[in-house]
Amino acid sequence: MSKVFVDIGISLDGFIAGLNGGPKNPLGDDGLKIHDWMFKQKAFLQHLGLEGGEINTKDGEIIENIFTRIGANIMGKRMFEEGEANWPEEAPFRTPVYVLTHQQREPWERKGGTTFYFINDGIESAFKKAKAAAGNKDIRISGGANIIQQYLNAGLVDELDIHIAPIMLGKGVRLFNNIDNGKFTLDINNVIHSPMVTHLFYKVINKNLNQ
Repeated sequence: MSKVFVDIGISLDGFIAGLNGGPKNPLGDDGLKIHDWMFKQKAFLQHLGLEGGEINTKDGEIIENIFTRIGANIMGKRMFEEGEANWPEEAPFRTPVYVLTHQQREPWERKGGTTFYFINDGIESAFKKAKAAAGNKDIRISGGANIIQQYLNAGLVDELDIHIAPIMLGKGVRLFNNIDNGKFTLDINNVIHSPMVTHLFYKVINKNLNQ
């Protein structure tokens, strides 16, 4: 059965991006450091159409498992705008990507199997389209923070995967602002650590589905 999951990198003090983020400063001040562990892995670089990277590591295996399970992605306009200016021709998705935005725009097709679709009528609409496209595979809620918060509060997330980098940003975009913790609880599925990151895997128990 298809699942909906969040998969996100975060600093030890709870930020998924630094201040002053934008197309010329993706993920904000020092925000890219959150993903240093990932940028070193062949499993990630090959999804960008790039060479090199470490192989046969725990981190690489986790990355490959994540990409293998995804049938569709959902993201917000801000994440897309930062990525559009910086992703190579082969954007790192290779699936349909549904972008929540007020902007009307024709689908944008990239090399490697990624096509961006621009959704103007809310998170439920994007979810339905992603579910139809994903088939038996899973839907990843890619970000940013506001979009993740909306899907968690709506009870539409089944799993939450967090990759904690051992850095402190001090200021930036917090992942868990605006969360209604009365809507769900979390069960630990797994914890895996490596020299550069700690991977936390949670099952999301949506309370509104159990009443």
